[in-house]
Amino acid sequence: MRENVNGTLASLIYGRLVAREVDPIEKKPMFHFLPGSRAYSIATVGCNFSCQNCQNHFISQYPRQHDGRLVGDTVSVEDIVAGAVEAGCASIAYTYAEPTIAIEFYLEVMQRAREAGLANVWVSNGYFTREASDLFLPTLDGINIDLKGISDEFYHHVAGANVRPVLDSIERTHNAGVWVEVTTLVIPDLNDSDDDLHWTAEAVAGISPSIPWHVSRFFPAHRMIERPPTPIATLERARRIGQASGLDYVYIGNVPGEGEDTKCPECGARVVARAGYVVRENRLRDGRCPECGATVDGVWGSSEPAS
Repeated sequence: MRENVNGTLASLIYGRLVAREVDPIEKKPMFHFLPGSRAYSIATVGCNFSCQNCQNHFISQYPRQHDGRLVGDTVSVEDIVAGAVEAGCASIAYTYAEPTIAIEFYLEVMQRAREAGLANVWVSNGYFTREASDLFLPTLDGINIDLKGISDEFYHHVAGANVRPVLDSIERTHNAGVWVEVTTLVIPDLNDSDDDLHWTAEAVAGISPSIPWHVSRFFPAHRMIERPPTPIATLERARRIGQASGLDYVYIGNVPGEGEDTKCPECGARVVARAGYVVRENRLRDGRCPECGATVDGVWGSSEPAS
């Protein structure tokens, strides 16, 4: 996605979008960030991972699959922000493929989005350097980071990477005051043992117990079509392990109607009810539980669309 042009590393996908969609913010998934609002979701081709199970491989792996060919419609920063405002979105989500691949363009979009009163949300694999995060953290409001597993062996096998930089990114981003949620796709016989789940949950809780952890159901995709979907019982076990490890908010993903509600960490009252990507009820009052008054961690500001 980049090449050396007369001594300068130049982006070949600057402003070349392959996706522009209006999504519920819950689809990212972001459950504690402006619930019920819409996110203007954009993507370019390319990724710094080569995950065997990628469900968006037709976007993320397109250059690898087509001998380096790059595609995308040229769209201006102004058109993206105007499109988000016109669609009644509260945020722009940089998603479907790793955002750092297009960081040169996205930094400009993020700045303009802030000026228009829109929030910026990333969906990332977390494999970025401190130098990169110094560039985008000042205009980033929320992020969901994939923590695919807890061992380097798993990361090498599935993604062609290693786990330590991802953990560092979660901690660095959280410490910068950006709202962070973490997703782990639970893959049968690869990262679903009690030990794997316990160590993964402990790693997240060690950064902050307030970080929501989404344990999501795997479905066959890309180069893992022979592996069966994750049993729901496994996800329920993962959720119990996350809660026992000290995490305040653990959700089951990719199973509509199961484990999606937000509960008060103090009294256990249901404060946000969901069905799939739809918020059925939001009982929070200025970010507090209506039953006991305890603070429920998150960004609960107005989800009214920017104007």
